[in-house]
Amino acid sequence: MDLFTQLFGSLLAFVYHCFDRIVIYGYLSGLSRPERVVNFFHQVVGVPMVSREILSQRTADYQNWVEAFARNHRIPIEWAEKGVRKEDHVLPWQRRMVRAESYGVYYILKSMEQGPTFRVTVPKYPTKDANYRILARQRSRFTHYYFYIRDETLGPMVMRIASFLPFQTTYYLNGHSFIEQELNRAGIGFRKTDNAFLAVDDVAALQAAADRLSPEIIRQRLDYWTLILGPKFSAKERTRLNLSRFYAIAQIEYCRNFIFKRHFPIHKLFERSCELGLWRLTGDKIAAIFGTRVNRRLRGKLATVIDRVEHGHHVFRAYFKHAFLKQYEKFATYLRNELVSNNLADFHLRKGLDHLNAVRQRFLTITDRFASFQAQWLNVHVDFPLLQRLALPITVGTVRYPGIKLHDPRLIRLLEVLLHGGSHIGGWSVKQIHQTVISTFHLSDRRYAINQLRYDLRKLKGHGLLQRDGSRYAYRLSPKGVQVALLFLFFHKRLCGPLANSRFHHRPAASHQPHSKLETAYHRADKAIQHIVDLLAA
Repeated sequence: MDLFTQLFGSLLAFVYHCFDRIVIYGYLSGLSRPERVVNFFHQVVGVPMVSREILSQRTADYQNWVEAFARNHRIPIEWAEKGVRKEDHVLPWQRRMVRAESYGVYYILKSMEQGPTFRVTVPKYPTKDANYRILARQRSRFTHYYFYIRDETLGPMVMRIASFLPFQTTYYLNGHSFIEQELNRAGIGFRKTDNAFLAVDDVAALQAAADRLSPEIIRQRLDYWTLILGPKFSAKERTRLNLSRFYAIAQIEYCRNFIFKRHFPIHKLFERSCELGLWRLTGDKIAAIFGTRVNRRLRGKLATVIDRVEHGHHVFRAYFKHAFLKQYEKFATYLRNELVSNNLADFHLRKGLDHLNAVRQRFLTITDRFASFQAQWLNVHVDFPLLQRLALPITVGTVRYPGIKLHDPRLIRLLEVLLHGGSHIGGWSVKQIHQTVISTFHLSDRRYAINQLRYDLRKLKGHGLLQRDGSRYAYRLSPKGVQVALLFLFFHKRLCGPLANSRFHHRPAASHQPHSKLETAYHRADKAIQHIVDLLAA
């Protein structure tokens, strides 16, 4: 359990950590290099000369197959519109698949994008082989297909396939979708919004499902969909070329989610975390969180910023090389710490899919350090926003009420009288309150006039500390007023009083303590408070 969870455990409903977004590249091992492509066409296909037309024929064959696949399975296929988010465009079809409880491809989008390919050129000078051509890598703009899939194991996923050799494939996965499928199979109830779980019947089962996402499960499902939707090769070509797919992690996000019981603390914690993060999260601390030290050979940036996406929420970011830690609040329900990496070499990790578990352990440690740093900054007792808010004047409608000061003796006397007036069930009238105050504290009418009392009552009522008994002009403390009155009196009687009048402060003798559990508990609490007072006085 991290320090952040220990500090705010009473406010938290539950905490879980998991992979969020995973982007994986799939490479054809037999067609990744120019020389292998030449050998493939010469020795396997039997083409004497690799030309632009030969390469284009492979592209045309695959594009025709995709069109036929969409037509035979009645799957919508169209060009992606500029300025329209692809996930939002296909969301209605995804919801239909969920309602029908069916799996498979439900939409195909085409997009002109940059991708790796090969360029064929004729040698500048004649060679002995008339069929010799120069095949080199290049990046060019051509058609890519986005297959939107609902998988039985991984849930909703996206598979992008380039239509030109070497047919590089990109897979977009979400760890929350995998967890959702696991919980559904186990029959565990939950409530999920977007990519976050807001409620779950069994928190341990939620975390166990997140930990079950393994390289073996991912590879099995990617191999299946690549065989179904990827470019086609004959049995002879697959056998002689020994085609296989190598999966590498291009981008990965690991998140730690703090789900709160109430909405109010989330914004306050995030606001304070941003303030402290910008001030205290220096380059040395960022490097310590990521498990390294700042030196002259460190490349990349170490910085903290607060971003705000248009029409979105604020995001606190701490940059480290090609990675960054970000924290944000969402849906006024949860606070998320998320580590994003675009190059695993920054963490001395390998990008192969087989090393996913090592990535999980390293990222879990880093997010734990980040949460611990924030918990240390937030674990202070100098911030008291309640007293600060009460001291400020407020405006209710067109009426302006002055603030309530902690050192005002008139209000302290009034709150003490109202707090100990438990016998007045129907509330206090103004004359009753006035008579009780002046008799309790031995004041004269001139020292504390009834008009002064009416002014103080109006002030308490404006701040929501006092309420009337129906339509009668009788008053009593509201639930908030009882808490504030207790707080003010504790400050004066147990802290301010002993510090200011320590010379005349007298404590009951321990020898005269009655033999009761209540008195024993009281003296134990009194001793602890006295220890705090002694520390403050020192």
